[in-house]
Amino acid sequence: MKPATLRMLTLALAGSLTLLGTAYGHGNVTPQPVDTGNLKKLGSEWLDSNPYRGDAEAIRIGHSAFAQNCARCHGIDAVSGGIAPDLRQLPTGEDGDAVFQGRIRHGSIRNGVTYMPPFEGILSQEAAWAIRSWLDTVHQE
Repeated sequence: MKPATLRMLTLALAGSLTLLGTAYGHGNVTPQPVDTGNLKKLGSEWLDSNPYRGDAEAIRIGHSAFAQNCARCHGIDAVSGGIAPDLRQLPTGEDGDAVFQGRIRHGSIRNGVTYMPPFEGILSQEAAWAIRSWLDTVHQE
């Protein structure tokens, strides 16, 4: 193959990959598994409030789970860069639990646009409440 032809093919491929990355670069991350084996099992029915609030092991697991599954949009250590809400400002207690549970289970869709995918069936209830437990530790008014 002639060098000029090879160069043109390389540029075309690079351009295609750039376009592909632009089109699919947001929200295409595979959720990472969360090991909740050390936490009390919660069953299949979702609880209304966080059963792990203040549990050191849940907080540790939740921090790791957040970093792997949530930080891409909500920011490292929940410090949002503006893509998604700053979860440090999520209300504390059961009021915040209700908001958190609704979003993590069902996601956020407005006018047919998915702003956050639903995580029910992807993350376990134990993993979700562990994330919530960690979020409580970084809360800010």
